[in-house]
Amino acid sequence: MVATPIGNLEDITYRAVRILGEVDVIACEDTRHTMQLLSHYGIQKRLIACHAHNEEESSKGILSLLDSGLSVAYCSDAGTPGVSDPGARLAERIRQDGKHRVVPVPGASAVITLVSAAGNIGRSFTFEGFLSPKKGRRTKRLESLMAAGNAFVIYESPFRIVKTLEDIRSVSPDCRLVVGRELTKAHEEIIAGSPGEIISSLSSRDRIKGEFAVIVIPEDADDNDKEDPEP
Repeated sequence: MVATPIGNLEDITYRAVRILGEVDVIACEDTRHTMQLLSHYGIQKRLIACHAHNEEESSKGILSLLDSGLSVAYCSDAGTPGVSDPGARLAERIRQDGKHRVVPVPGASAVITLVSAAGNIGRSFTFEGFLSPKKGRRTKRLESLMAAGNAFVIYESPFRIVKTLEDIRSVSPDCRLVVGRELTKAHEEIIAGSPGEIISSLSSRDRIKGEFAVIVIPEDADDNDKEDPEP
């Protein structure tokens, strides 16, 4: 399971490049996307598609390849497989089969990238990933996450980011946000503030571009961080 860059193609490990060059087959979320990465590093391999819509069936084919003695690497379009990306079903099937190892090759991840630059967000955080596109379910989940009192991280598309931020504001107008857009890319942007401040900043733009990662820090997160863990 090979982590790949989330934007900047230099954000890949030596180990990942070596393994992608050594395996017999590379399974990937989008063959065209992965081909661009491989071309950048001068790697030519047989590619097969394994994405959210065919992962169950594709996993059977990958298992057959492994049974035949071939080595297979898997990479999603960006970041770490299985983290709001395909790969989890594949890893589960291979592990359940019991004949082959599932080996993680760590690297880039949008959630960790943003957390590393966010400053103090409390002692712990929850990774939520993408919220429901349905407003009712999204709001209910936000209420639950906010009530837990720990920081949490969500992903969002440029088409829904303002609506999601408005839902966050309706649930907790005084929470704090750290918003990352186009992380590691040429137009990377990290902004912090209240939901209202971030909404104002984004709404003033002619067009919102890029994928978003958002850290939401509830009002009482700092108080939780000060609690003594010892009785």
